[in-house]
Amino acid sequence: MLELRLVQAASLKNVLEALSVLDLSSEVNFEFSGTGFELQAMDTSGAALVALLLRADAFNHYLCDRDLSMGLNLADMANVFRCANNDDILTIKVDGCPDTVMFVFESPKVGEISYFDLHFVDINRMPCEIPEIPESEYQAIVRMPSAKFMRICKKLSSVGDREDRDTVASISVDKERVDFFTSGKAGTSTIFCTVGKPKEPTLIEEPTLIEMKEKVSLSFDLRYVNSFSKMCTQSDQQVTISLSPELPVLFEYKITEMGRIRYYVAPRIKLQNEVDGMQN
Repeated sequence: MLELRLVQAASLKNVLEALSVLDLSSEVNFEFSGTGFELQAMDTSGAALVALLLRADAFNHYLCDRDLSMGLNLADMANVFRCANNDDILTIKVDGCPDTVMFVFESPKVGEISYFDLHFVDINRMPCEIPEIPESEYQAIVRMPSAKFMRICKKLSSVGDREDRDTVASISVDKERVDFFTSGKAGTSTIFCTVGKPKEPTLIEEPTLIEMKEKVSLSFDLRYVNSFSKMCTQSDQQVTISLSPELPVLFEYKITEMGRIRYYVAPRIKLQNEVDGMQN
């Protein structure tokens, strides 16, 4: 038996909406255990991976008496959750019927209860074994308010087509600043983000912080970075960006009181020299 309950459906609804902006595989496995649930989804090009973890204590009620792998279509789930109000009471239940999950949305303010049954889908893919890479393995780690990262990505998109796979964005980290750069059909854009001191009185938001062993500069498709920034609507804290040429770049958000979501993306190494030249 599996039964989860949230008194505010918005918590999970917002996470699913954030996933829906990515070009992910349509069908994914939800892995439930007694400690919470996880999902992994690869983007259709195979260059990015999303890993979501929500703890059991993030729910008002959580019962999972055995491990359960549940294959679902993300688009179907997103359509179901669009029918829910943010303040609906949500119950997710698997009981009796082994290949169906029930979503129940209770709307006390309007006196409605909605039931949706989704059939499981067969997914042959096994979850990737993602090693826990210690922060010491990265050459540079950047921590900034997630809202600030989203603002920067919007500026980067102003000269590039965010859906164009040829539009390149790069992140360069030095001791005193983080540089964001975009090269698109319309031109280029560069944003210098200086490093602040914690609780510096002149700043209206938390400062950007850097932990760096070596200077690093990496390039990606702009569409990835722009999509990752959308998670700022689900996180009122920080985004942590971990960079090293030998490792996939990690964008991590803490979902307040619920868990975390991580985006791994492979840098476009072959374009790095060209981007470095344009920046210079």
